Amino acid sequence: MGGVRPERVGAEIQAAVADLLTRGLIKDPRVGFITLTGVKMSPDLRVARVYYSMLGTDAEKAATQAGLDAAKGFVRREVTKAVKLRVSPEVFFSFDPSLEEGDKIERLLKEVKAKEGW
Repeated sequence: MGGVRPERVGAEIQAAVADLLTRGLIKDPRVGFITLTGVKMSPDLRVARVYYSMLGTDAEKAATQAGLDAAKGFVRREVTKAVKLRVSPEVFFSFDPSLEEGDKIERLLKEVKAKEGW
């Protein structure tokens, strides 16, 4: 049972944060278009690490991270209300480079196809 609950709570938190983003409730102008890629919960459910990805320059990524960090308290309150947890988890945002790397691989494959003609 130990591993299932953090995963389920993580999925619920991801849905709650996605809802906040979709409804435009994170009003910080530094937070642009981001994709949530997952949430990892600590086993005691006290820490939620929200992973996101985005395309943009390093400066845009840094600004987005700063905007998300500034919104942590708001996100924590809203997530606690939406998910109805006994303990309000501390929320951290972490950049996930996997989408960016996938995009890079996709471009390289297209280049190879164009050059090789396949």
